Amino acid sequence: MPLRALLLDFNSYFASVEQQLRPELRGRPVGIVPVLAETTCCIAASYEAKRRGVRTGTGVAEARRLCPEIVFVQARPRVYVEMHHRLMTVVDGVIAVSEVLSIDEVACELTGSWRQEAVVRELAREVKARIREEVGECLTCSIGVGPNRFLAKTASNMQKPDGLTVLHEADLPEALFRLELGDLNGIGAAMLERLHRAGIRSVEALCRSSRERLRRVWGGVEGERMYDRLRGVELPLPPTQRASLGHSHVLPPHLRSEAGAFSVLSKLTQKAAARLRASGFQAARLGVQVAYRHHAPWQAEARFQPMADTLPFLRVLAALWAERPRGGRREPTKVGVSLWDLSTEAQATLPLFPDGTRTPGLDAALDRLKARYGNGAVYFGGAFLAMEEAPMRISFTHIPNLGLEADTKRDGMALFESC
Repeated sequence: MPLRALLLDFNSYFASVEQQLRPELRGRPVGIVPVLAETTCCIAASYEAKRRGVRTGTGVAEARRLCPEIVFVQARPRVYVEMHHRLMTVVDGVIAVSEVLSIDEVACELTGSWRQEAVVRELAREVKARIREEVGECLTCSIGVGPNRFLAKTASNMQKPDGLTVLHEADLPEALFRLELGDLNGIGAAMLERLHRAGIRSVEALCRSSRERLRRVWGGVEGERMYDRLRGVELPLPPTQRASLGHSHVLPPHLRSEAGAFSVLSKLTQKAAARLRASGFQAARLGVQVAYRHHAPWQAEARFQPMADTLPFLRVLAALWAERPRGGRREPTKVGVSLWDLSTEAQATLPLFPDGTRTPGLDAALDRLKARYGNGAVYFGGAFLAMEEAPMRISFTHIPNLGLEADTKRDGMALFESC
């Protein structure tokens, strides 16, 4: 079975970018945080910090306990996205990128002579050398090569940082036995518990299980797919359809009020609507979520005809907000907005009796103004208190469009919605 896939994973990406751009951070434990506050947690950590036990999700106080000399750095999403595009140019100049999986991970399909181990190892070494020479020595990557993407991903995790691991069919399954079940992509906490209940407590036991047994454990065909992946079979990727789109934000102390929470929700809704239009989708359901200190969280949602118009979304938000729980000195700490039931305009059924809420001309004009003058140039006034908040974020699978999502200095004009 030939080598078909190469997966490249940048090591501790956010922290490595900061160490590359700020030489005083090199060799020091670094924790990347969304805001410089004692109440937040690390969203990334350098390898120096990881060796002391600091991980993604480690709270600031706990990180200080584990590693007193740690340096906390506020995340700079724009910088990480810009560096990502530089790195993609370098990688694609050596070996064609088949798919960008996340901001720090890409997959490359191997064809022709690239399937020979000697050739692909030389390509991998060249990628590493070009990154070091053209971008910087701190941006290391671990590269995995295997008969399918699943095993290439597994191989990329087997030697970190700066590793290069090749898995051949002849290596399987013994080469995987030293791994933990949780090291395999697709086995999270819930699946790990199910495997344990079925008596499968090691990768060796997993690999020696029959196809029928794994189908029973997974409760369907995904168990058979895992059986095949472990043996190097390259399975066709199922078509994907975006199911939802949204934003959330932890409120800073000065916005932990009803007015502050609603202002942030307004900004998040405006950002989500702009992303929705740029992606060519409409939504038929909007949900709002609010977490409180010392109170149960609250959420609500509304359904409507498919649309992608900012002002009607804000009116829906205002109607939902009016239903929020009152009293009890509630202090909101985190808010979120989600758009669901996405469809393209071609998929949508036109209503027999339009309600007149759609504002496509207004949105088109606002989108043009933002494209020319920046995202802070014009906005609906409900977001006024939050224009310095809820900056661009990078999720595991979404690389922000800087022209669409990056904030600019807030000297723009507010449009006050009538809702």
